Amino acid sequence: MSFNLQTPIDYLKGVGPNRADLLRKELGIHTYQDLINLFPNRYIDRTQYYKINQLQRNNADVQVIGKIIKFEEIAQKRGKRLVATFQDETGTMELVWFRGQKWIRESLKLNTNYVIFGKTNWFNGKFNMPHPDIELHSEHEQNLRSAMQAIYPSTEKLSNKGISNRVMTKIMQQLFLESKGKFVETLPESLRSELRLISKSEAVFNIHFPKTPELLSKAQFRLKFEELFYIQLQLILKNLIHKSKIKGFPFETVGTYFNTFFKEHLPFELTNAQKRVLKEIRHDLGSNAQMNRLLQGDVGSGKTIVAFMSMLIALDNGFQACLMAPTEILAVQHYNGLLKLSNKLNISIKMLTGSSNTSSRKEIHEMLENGELQILIGTHAILEDKVKFKNLGLAIIDEQHRFGVAQRSKLWKKNTSPPHILVMTATPIPRTLAMSVYGDLDISLIDELPAGRKAIKTVHRYDGNRLKVFRFIRDEIAKGRQVYVVYPLIQESEKMDYKDLMDGYASIERDFPKPEYQISIVHGKMKPADKDYEMQRFINGETQIMVATTVIEVGVNVPNASVMVIESAERFGLAQLHQLRGRVGRGAEQSYCILMTGHKLSNDSKTRIETMTRTSDGFEIAEVDLRLRGPGDIMGTQQSGILTLKIADIVKDNEILQHARYHAKQILSKDPSLSAVENKSILNTYRQMSKYKNIWNYIS
Repeated sequence: MSFNLQTPIDYLKGVGPNRADLLRKELGIHTYQDLINLFPNRYIDRTQYYKINQLQRNNADVQVIGKIIKFEEIAQKRGKRLVATFQDETGTMELVWFRGQKWIRESLKLNTNYVIFGKTNWFNGKFNMPHPDIELHSEHEQNLRSAMQAIYPSTEKLSNKGISNRVMTKIMQQLFLESKGKFVETLPESLRSELRLISKSEAVFNIHFPKTPELLSKAQFRLKFEELFYIQLQLILKNLIHKSKIKGFPFETVGTYFNTFFKEHLPFELTNAQKRVLKEIRHDLGSNAQMNRLLQGDVGSGKTIVAFMSMLIALDNGFQACLMAPTEILAVQHYNGLLKLSNKLNISIKMLTGSSNTSSRKEIHEMLENGELQILIGTHAILEDKVKFKNLGLAIIDEQHRFGVAQRSKLWKKNTSPPHILVMTATPIPRTLAMSVYGDLDISLIDELPAGRKAIKTVHRYDGNRLKVFRFIRDEIAKGRQVYVVYPLIQESEKMDYKDLMDGYASIERDFPKPEYQISIVHGKMKPADKDYEMQRFINGETQIMVATTVIEVGVNVPNASVMVIESAERFGLAQLHQLRGRVGRGAEQSYCILMTGHKLSNDSKTRIETMTRTSDGFEIAEVDLRLRGPGDIMGTQQSGILTLKIADIVKDNEILQHARYHAKQILSKDPSLSAVENKSILNTYRQMSKYKNIWNYIS
C-alpha cells in the first residue's frame, strides 16, 4: 500500500510549506498520522437550514442559504468595516467583516447562492452575522460532509493566518481521499467482538465525519479504549520485562531477626492491611526478580513498621538496607524511631545527612564497605559517590515525588546487582492515576489505621468566629496539648487581603502572651539552622504553639500536638489540607483540625472544605482532587507531560481505563511475547508506536 501515515504533512494536497510550518508549530502536527489524531473538540449540527424570518435572538450557530445583493464600507473609530446585505425569499440580514475586507470583496460574487454559517447578533432592528463561514451552495452540496460538523482545536495564530475550521475540514477530507478511508486495524477480532467495538477505519471516519450521533459515540468509545489499552499494555509489559531481565537477590529465609522481632518486640498488633502488605513484600523478595513496589498508606497508617520488618528480611539474608528521606528532619525522625526498634535486636544502625561531621562520615563509609553497618538512614547524602555498600539488598525511599528518577538509579549503581526497591508515599494517588502513571510498579495499599487511633474531628469556621477558636485553643493548651497554626503566605500579595504570617503571629502573641505561653515560628525564608532550632523547641514541648507556613507539611511527628488550625484554608489544595491534617492525631488524645476561611468562597473551595469535613479517607480525597485539578497538576510539573492523551480523559473515562487494563493484563498473561497469531495486530501496532514516537515512556 503506497499510502503511509508517517508521510510529512507538507506533502498533503492543499497544505504546502507555509501551512505545514504553522501546523507543526501551533498544533504539533508533523505527519499524516498526527493529523488523523487531531480529534475534534466538539460538533455542530449542520443538517438544518434556517430562513431569515425564522432566526431567533439566542446566540446559537445557524445556517442560511441566500445571496449577497450589495456591499458597503462603513467608517468607524478605527478603520472601516465591510457590510454585505444578504437576502433570501423571506427577508434580509447583514454580514459583517472587521478585517480581511479586500480579500472578501474580491472573492465573493453578488447574486450567487451561498451557504453562510455562524452566530447571529441583533443590531439596529435586524440580524447580522460577523465573520461568517461562507461557501458556494454548489460546493457545499458536493463536500464530504456529515450531519455533525467537527470543530477542531485551533489557536489565534492559525485563525489570523486564515487556517479556519473550514480549511482544517478540507485538509482532513483530502487525507481521507488519499487514504481511501482505509486504516490498519490495531485490535484483534476477538477483543473487538467481545467489546462490540467498531473497526478502526469506521471509527476514524466517524470521529471526523460522523454519519449519526450513535456512530459518533461508538467511534469515541473505540478510540478511547484503544488509546488507554496501549498505555496499559506498555506499562504492564515494562513490568514483566523488568521482572524477567533484572534479577534481584532472592531472600530465601525469613530468619532470626524477623521472627524475634515479630514474636517478642512488636510494639502493637499489626492491622490486617499491614499483614497483607508484608506478605506481598515477602513474596517479591523471595522471587528471583528485583522488587519494584510502591507502598501507599495514609498519614499515620504504619508504613514505617512495614519498612522496618522488610529491612529485617534483608538482614536475615546477610544483606544491608537503607532508607532515604527527603529532608533532614524526616531522616532524624525515622532514625530515632528505628533506633528504638533495632536496639532490642542488637542491630547496627547509623544516620548520614548533609550535616554529619567528617569523622562520623568516615566511620560510616568504612563500616558500610566492610559490612559492619547493617542499616543506614539518611537524606540525599546517601547518593554521594563516596558512599559504597558491601551488599545493599533493599533500598527504601520515603515520599517518592520528592526524589527524581535519576536519583533512584544512583542507588542501583551502588551495587553489582540492583537492590530491591520499596517506595513509600503518604500522598494518596487516586487509583486511576496510579494505574496510568505507576502502572509499571507493583502497588501495595495500607488502607486501615492502627487500633486505638481516634479519628480527627475536622470543622469549618469563618474568620468572624476567631475569638471562639482562640478560647478553644486555650482550653486544649491547659490540658497540656500543643497547637499548630498554619498560613498559606509569607508576604501579603497586593491583590489578596489574606492575613499574612507576620500579622497572624502578632495577633497570636497578643492573645497568648508570654511568659504563660511560648510560641515557635517557622517559614521558608528562615535559615535551615534557625528552622531546626524552632522545630526542635516545639518537638521538645518548650513551646505550645507553632506558627508556620507549609514547611511542616511532610512528616513531623509530635504526638502531643492535638490541634491544627489552617488559616485561609480556601487557598490550599485538597492534598495539602489532608497532609497538614495528618500532622495531628498521632497520640492517644482526641485531635482537631480547624479550617478557617473568609465568607466569600468559590465553588471549588466549597467542595474542598466540604470534602475535608466529611471524610478522612485519603483515597476519596485524592479522587475529588483529581476531578477538581486534572492529572497534570497532581503529578507536579516535572511530570505534567505524562498524560497528554489524544482523546481519552483519565478522570472521565475511568471505567474505560479499568476495562483497558483488565484486557491488556488478560492478553499478556496468556501470551507475554504477543507471538500468537490472533495478537499479531497488537504486536505490529506496539512496534510501530515504539518506532515512531517515544510511546508514553513516562516514568522510571
